[in-house]
Amino acid sequence: MTPEVLRQVMEDLIPFNRFLGVKLTAVRKGFARLEVPFREELVGDPMRPALHGGVLSALGDAAGGAAVWAGIDDDNARISTIDLRIDYLRPARLVTLVAEATVVRVGNRVGVADVRIFNADEPGAAETVATVKAVYNVTIKKDYRIAPPDKTPDKDAPDEADAADAAAPDPKSPSFP
Repeated sequence: MTPEVLRQVMEDLIPFNRFLGVKLTAVRKGFARLEVPFREELVGDPMRPALHGGVLSALGDAAGGAAVWAGIDDDNARISTIDLRIDYLRPARLVTLVAEATVVRVGNRVGVADVRIFNADEPGAAETVATVKAVYNVTIKKDYRIAPPDKTPDKDAPDEADAADAAAPDPKSPSFP
C-alpha cells in the first residue's frame, strides 16, 4: 500500500481514528509514526491530570497496524488485530501523543509490531509513556477494495434474486400452465 493511501485509510476512512484526530506523520516499509493532538475530551484523570489509557491503547494499536500494513507489498492486504498488550509506564501528559511502531515480523497470515508511545513535547530521547506489543491477522483477498463509508448496500433495495422472483410466473394466476 502506498504511503498516500495508507495515510488516507488511517486518518480518514477509519471513523474511530478520525474521532481521535490520528495523524500519520511518517511511514516506510515496516515503520509508522502516528500522533494524536491533545483535546480536553481525551483526559482520563482530571485530578492528575493525564490522558485516558484507552487513547494510548488505540494509538498503539493503530500505529502497529499501520507499520504492519506498510510492510506488506500486496495492495489487497487487509489487517485486523488479534492480540494487544500494553504496559503503561507513566501518565501521558496533556500534550500531543506520539506512537512509533516497528514491525518485528510479517508472514503470510500474521504480523507482529512493537510500539513505543511518548509525549511529543519532550526533546531528543523522549521518556516512554507506554509500550505495546501487537499481533495482527493478515488477509490477502483478490480484488478486495475498501468501500467508502457512505456506500453501504441498502438491505431493502431489490437484488438479483428479487428480480428473478418477479419474472417467474405466479402459480395462482389463471394463465399459469
